[in-house]
Amino acid sequence: MRIDILSVVPSLLESPFAASIMQRAKDKGHVEIYIHNIRDYSTNKHKNVDDYQYGGGAGMVMSIEPIAACIEKLKGERGYDEIIYMTPDGKVLEQSDCNQLSLCKNIIILCGHYKGVDERIRQHYITREISIGSYVLSGGELAAAVVVDAVVRLIPGVLNDETSALTDSFQDGLLSPPVYTRPEEYRGWRVPDVLLSGDPKKVDEWRETEALKRTQERRPDLLGE
Repeated sequence: MRIDILSVVPSLLESPFAASIMQRAKDKGHVEIYIHNIRDYSTNKHKNVDDYQYGGGAGMVMSIEPIAACIEKLKGERGYDEIIYMTPDGKVLEQSDCNQLSLCKNIIILCGHYKGVDERIRQHYITREISIGSYVLSGGELAAAVVVDAVVRLIPGVLNDETSALTDSFQDGLLSPPVYTRPEEYRGWRVPDVLLSGDPKKVDEWRETEALKRTQERRPDLLGE
């Protein structure tokens, strides 16, 4: 997978992709991540990428020209499955979205800033708009990093145990059940006996019951009616 990220503050994205699973995924050749500075595509001598709103109002708006120039350059080099805009008013990211995106070959992610981008970018270039929650960040870079991490870990070969991602919370519409490891007892707090029973069927039944219980308690919205 190739991911091209368009940003006005590229340095914000250096650390998230240079450690742990993301770095291993790059080292193994499972993903290529390129960060493009939108200012490089500005024709303004000061490299400005924003301007005042038509109609007045507080806050600046990201200009159409440099963003369009960057997107069109990239599209001229390869086809893209999705051109994503990170924005608070986009669709809230869910596990199903990550599953879909993990099947893509090439993705562009545009990081919003200021009061957002000129609406014509959204109308004519963007294929998917994503939010990571009902709040506003200073820019879309951290949100983009969240999306990339959530997607890349699903690519076969990225995780050491490929079945691990399949048992994560939300994959089956439920939260994950409690998990335990050694020692069996700590300060009188014991691991549930069923997990020590050696009976896979009973363990699976316990996990299903606990996953449903946890979901009912913490995220009943996932269960619908």
